[in-house]
Amino acid sequence: MPPKSAQIGGILTVCGLLVTIPHQYGAGKGFAILAAMLLVSALALFSMTAPLSRLAFVAVGVVLILWAAATRAEWQDATLTALTRGGFIIALFTALSALRSAAIGSQAILDCGRFLARQPPRRRYLALTVGGHLFGLILLYGSISLLGSLAAEGTAREGNEELRRHRLRRMLVAVQRGFASTLCWSPMGLSIAVAMTVVPGASWPNAVAFCLVSSALMIGIGWLLDTVFKPHLSAPPPPRAVETDNWLLRLRPLLMLLGIVVGGVFALHLATGVAVTGAVMTVVPLIAMAWILALPPLPGGRIATLGARIGQFATREMAGYRGEVILLFMAGFIGSLGSWLLVPIMQAHGPDLSAVPPLLILAALVWVIPLTGQIGMNPILAVSLLVPLLPSPAALGIHPTAMVLAITGGWAISGNTSPFTASVLLVGKLGGVEARHAGMVWNGLYALTTGTALTLWVLIAATLL
Repeated sequence: MPPKSAQIGGILTVCGLLVTIPHQYGAGKGFAILAAMLLVSALALFSMTAPLSRLAFVAVGVVLILWAAATRAEWQDATLTALTRGGFIIALFTALSALRSAAIGSQAILDCGRFLARQPPRRRYLALTVGGHLFGLILLYGSISLLGSLAAEGTAREGNEELRRHRLRRMLVAVQRGFASTLCWSPMGLSIAVAMTVVPGASWPNAVAFCLVSSALMIGIGWLLDTVFKPHLSAPPPPRAVETDNWLLRLRPLLMLLGIVVGGVFALHLATGVAVTGAVMTVVPLIAMAWILALPPLPGGRIATLGARIGQFATREMAGYRGEVILLFMAGFIGSLGSWLLVPIMQAHGPDLSAVPPLLILAALVWVIPLTGQIGMNPILAVSLLVPLLPSPAALGIHPTAMVLAITGGWAISGNTSPFTASVLLVGKLGGVEARHAGMVWNGLYALTTGTALTLWVLIAATLL
């Protein structure tokens, strides 16, 4: 069990989500203030047992508040805006974690993952990268934990060490790249949520078709590189049994879940006009609760089972995510308040970015985000801090969708290469290598290739829009 302080923090985090949802529907500033108070209290409780690496972010946030208070008269409003930004990110993370909690223990979902992991070599990479993409839409980086664990489980029985090592590496990067490609377009991803917040005039319905092309490029390039650079073994692999299971039958539970989630989000967005992220915060927890109610109940009935699972989610699972909550909240907070402090300094003493060719700015965004990831800057922090320093899309004379494409493309590359992201850390742990090795050695060529392709696509899209 997590410490009592973390358990109370987990409860406050769930309460923060419940208060944030009305704010998404225009319920007033009071809800945003209450959500910020709840989440700051949760952050304080989580910090009591957090590692120093997370507390460093809290310290930076405190320094920024003191800087703002000492230099700017309107510092209180800016601080509240930054707290609201961090709270919004945590509310979305909590909602998605609820669905991940309900789905990841499902036997049907596990069977679907095992089916993908046992595909024969000629179609294993494509099956796992597409599976990683589909699972990633629902489970976020839990898809890497689930499919990666199944890959490690399956290869552990392989007697040939050379074959086992190559097979595990290829399976893990397939899953990782599939998950990272969701960051280009998924309305349930933090990348889209943050990009829609920091890019004036951006909207997900306008951007999604172009973002899906980015995702398809990442999946296709990964499959092509795996096919071209297939490892040469010192001895031929042993024959494998032919897979006879029906694809549609095995994937049906996952596809049905995706259809319900995406359909529900779209329906609520169209019916109410609420932002897509607000619809996600509303629909996803309801689906998670419906999933729990559909499962065989514990003694005491379905309502008691639902109450017990909600309590377990708050006091155990969200408490267990306290390191991630601190990192995500502070990344959004530091990026928002830091950019507010830096904008007037840049305007007075920095280069005139409005004189830089807009296409050059877009191309740079694709590369700057993964490069900052190599020095420990979370993509949320990088995007929240750097993008507000740029001229608006209207001032640059480009469509907001072009800037969203550049941001989400760079974010996705960072998800494959930064040794400080959860996805790369998980892959390194499952593969038995250092995170930097998993990010840059296993995915270095892939990052360069996809970065080049995405840069060209962003520039083409900017001229078309």
